[in-house]
Amino acid sequence: MSANILTVDDSASIRLTTKVTLSNAGYTVTEAVNGAEGLATAKSAHFDLIVTDLNMPVMDGLTMIEELRKLPTHTGVPIIFLTTESDADLKARAKAAGATGWLTKPFDPENLVKIVKKVLGR
Repeated sequence: MSANILTVDDSASIRLTTKVTLSNAGYTVTEAVNGAEGLATAKSAHFDLIVTDLNMPVMDGLTMIEELRKLPTHTGVPIIFLTTESDADLKARAKAAGATGWLTKPFDPENLVKIVKKVLGR
């Protein structure tokens, strides 16, 4: 069974790279362009994993995670940050908000697939 993954990023090139990488690995990918759209999309369907950027217009990734974690349906859904940020304080805030993992851009596609498989346990 293919996992459903939601990717949230305001960069079209990153969304494309992420979608191609994960689709080629056999996953079903849905895209959103900012945290607000990501939150609405996550509420409208079931996702096995969410991959999100941190810095986005309208709503950032951290706020989106905090909002998702308030919903009983999303307490156990793994969320990976895919961001240019590598600040330790931000990582701590993300973990406290409920992020499962952190991957720094530019990312290695093989590494992304490896992390996704590990997080999904398959």
